[in-house]
Amino acid sequence: MRKVVSSGQPTIKEIAKRLNISVSTVSRALHDHHSIGLRTKARVQQLAAEMNYERNQTAIYFQQGKTFTIGILLPELSEAFFSSAISGIEDTAYSNNYTVLLGQSHDDEAREKQIIQSMKQHRVDGCIVSLGKNTRNYEHFEMLQQARIPVVFFDRIPDLPNIHAVSCNLESGTIQAVDFLLKKGHRVIGMINGPEQLMASKERATGYIKALGKHRLKYDPELIVNADLTVAGTESAMQYLLSLKRKVTAIVTFNDYVAMDAVQYALKQKLEINKDITFVSYANTPVSGYTAFPPAASVEQFPYEQGQAATHMLLSLLSGERPLNDYQNNRMESRLVIHNR
Repeated sequence: MRKVVSSGQPTIKEIAKRLNISVSTVSRALHDHHSIGLRTKARVQQLAAEMNYERNQTAIYFQQGKTFTIGILLPELSEAFFSSAISGIEDTAYSNNYTVLLGQSHDDEAREKQIIQSMKQHRVDGCIVSLGKNTRNYEHFEMLQQARIPVVFFDRIPDLPNIHAVSCNLESGTIQAVDFLLKKGHRVIGMINGPEQLMASKERATGYIKALGKHRLKYDPELIVNADLTVAGTESAMQYLLSLKRKVTAIVTFNDYVAMDAVQYALKQKLEINKDITFVSYANTPVSGYTAFPPAASVEQFPYEQGQAATHMLLSLLSGERPLNDYQNNRMESRLVIHNR
């Protein structure tokens, strides 16, 4: 049969006119409705295929009140942690017939706000967010809440009540990390922490202090440095810690990337890694295993599983399985992975 070519995007009205049947009959046939006979369904569906007819998704979304799109906002896609989290989110979303709209803030609060506004305008059904390190104002997320667009935070979560969140227990992970170093004989342990406003930084500091207390060691606040996670910030933190009167022999770093920058600085100072200075870290990033001096141990934060859990949480809110005000905080247990015994 000769292929029918229609000018512009074909509509169900054109199909109805060509077959001399009603628009409602065409619509039901395209939706495989039981009230339409097999012969009519076949005629409608064959002509629709020949005309390259595509269903009007906008109209369908309007009828259903959903776009089946989830907005995802992350600090940096280039980091292996967030790449793994994206895989967990996408795999879960797609298996539930949702697509994702992705944005990265590059840790810029203004950019974060702009992306959230854009996602709202694109009528995403809900958002999964990991905060930028410089975010101090949360009004853009409150705007989503007012629009009844649910938000699930993961990994980097705001210090706010009444939020849906998935995170890893970094306090217990830090205790494991400090315990490991103490068992190795280290007694003066520094910490290169992240920005003070991050909940993740506060958890690391709390775990560090508790671990020392558990071993009846005095906490020295000089040994914790808050840095901005840049190379320059890490170098400045290293310079400070290595200048202290008490000789620091081990350092807990905010993540594996900070650990790698700290190692480079230590090497420039002619320090021997794992002899003069030892590092432990967070994230257990696979790439660190390909470096000459990976951290002696790293706290596994299970990014893929965090992404999965955050998506399942959001889908339960979107389906109505859980009310929007039934706030959940899913805390996953971290685990110290030892690389250098």
